Amino acid sequence: MKKDIHPDYHMITVTMTDGTVFQTRSTYGKEGDSINLDIDPASHPAWTGGPQKLQDKGRVSQFNKKFGNFGI
Repeated sequence: MKKDIHPDYHMITVTMTDGTVFQTRSTYGKEGDSINLDIDPASHPAWTGGPQKLQDKGRVSQFNKKFGNFGI
């Protein structure tokens, strides 16, 4: 095997959308970094089989308010 070609694995903290926190090994960032997930198996419809549970951050309602009467 060639030396110094493999990435450095270290422990990071992952925070799920529901606030659950766990540690895992990763090549992301550096030792002790944290990742906050926007979508995870608890909220994504591909895993839940239902509608997405993400909260509307106002963009859709702003769009509907601005363009809701367009074309009427």
